[in-house]
Amino acid sequence: MPVDGKLLEILCCPVSKTPLKALGADQLDKLNKAIKNGEALYIDNEKVTEPLQEGLITEDGKVVYPVQDNIPILLEEKGIGTAQFK
Repeated sequence: MPVDGKLLEILCCPVSKTPLKALGADQLDKLNKAIKNGEALYIDNEKVTEPLQEGLITEDGKVVYPVQDNIPILLEEKGIGTAQFK
């Protein structure tokens, strides 16, 4: 189940304060493929080991935050920087 729209309106990146939006299906597939191949790192350089069922991305597209059991994990160290995939 996706993050509630009303909640999404008030959520922002804990670091940059940039608004967040739902990660698109294509983006999620690409990220999960990188995770499966061992190519995805959290901001703290720890390897991402579990695929994401859902994610939130900053409006500027720089950081993805996982959503687990409908709860956004908005911790700085659990953000996944998108620059590593370009």
